[in-house]
Amino acid sequence: MSRFREGLYYEKLKNKKVRCNLCPHKCILKDGQLGICNGRQNKHGILYTLNYGKISSYTYDPIEKKPLYHFYPSSNIFSIGTFGCNLRCSFCQNWEIAHSQPSIVEISDEDIIKLAKSNSSIGIAYTYNEPTIWYEYILNMAEKIKKEGLKNIYITNGYIEKEPLEELLPYIDAMNIDLKAIDDEFYKEICKGHINPVLETVELAQKKTAVEITTLLIEGMNDSMEKIREISKWISSIDKDIPLHLTRYYPAFKMNIPPTSYDSLLKAKEEAEKYLNYVYIGNVWGIDVNTYCPKCNKKLIERSNKVKLTGIENGRCINCNYSINLKH
Repeated sequence: MSRFREGLYYEKLKNKKVRCNLCPHKCILKDGQLGICNGRQNKHGILYTLNYGKISSYTYDPIEKKPLYHFYPSSNIFSIGTFGCNLRCSFCQNWEIAHSQPSIVEISDEDIIKLAKSNSSIGIAYTYNEPTIWYEYILNMAEKIKKEGLKNIYITNGYIEKEPLEELLPYIDAMNIDLKAIDDEFYKEICKGHINPVLETVELAQKKTAVEITTLLIEGMNDSMEKIREISKWISSIDKDIPLHLTRYYPAFKMNIPPTSYDSLLKAKEEAEKYLNYVYIGNVWGIDVNTYCPKCNKKLIERSNKVKLTGIENGRCINCNYSINLKH
């Protein structure tokens, strides 16, 4: 049975047109037309969400895989995603579900809650594709999950309007926000969007919930020391305790540039650490991803075969008593 639902955050225009106000694209759609995201459609002057309750991917993950390193380390999280995205990044690592029509299943809310309670999971991570495109479903599920005493995790590109974000944030316990680059030109040319809405999402979310940021580094495009310095200083101006994940790019979707070099990632990390307390490298096997005290350099969290809290007690470094940005 179809589970199309009338969308939230849109307005009706003349001649059965509608304007979607969920994300900064603000698509104006004629009757029958799909939004840029491919997850919302105008049907006879009503905007419908096409992916409500439709799941393309689900599994149990370590929370570190999201990546979230400072939110309940070593926990498991039930991860789900649908299809659609409101950006068009040439390097998309999940393009099969973001920009195509994957196989889907429909699972009842009750069964989703049971799954979120199983396998030592602490809740649900909305991930894989862009969860904003799943807005109505997530708003429904996040409220139910919250009532169960579980956690809601939102893995996002941050491309959402302020009003829907503000409605959702009270139910969200942690976010990882993709900051693709620090300049609008990159967003316009490579991602088909704009940077300012993403920066605004980071600023608003950081006041309401636990935030970590991921930047996928593409050699020769967004990995110069100037750009790393700029992005790190901007994050630091909000809170130098926000963890930054500098992730290795691999060729995917429409981009065939070679993978980011190990040397480039290390240099970027060294530069970012001049401004931020917690910087990690991702997508590289065997690299040091432990957490260290920003004051005395005591190892606080060891991430090897298992994740172990080795140097934290009551949220503070056991060596120097420095307060650590960590929820556990």
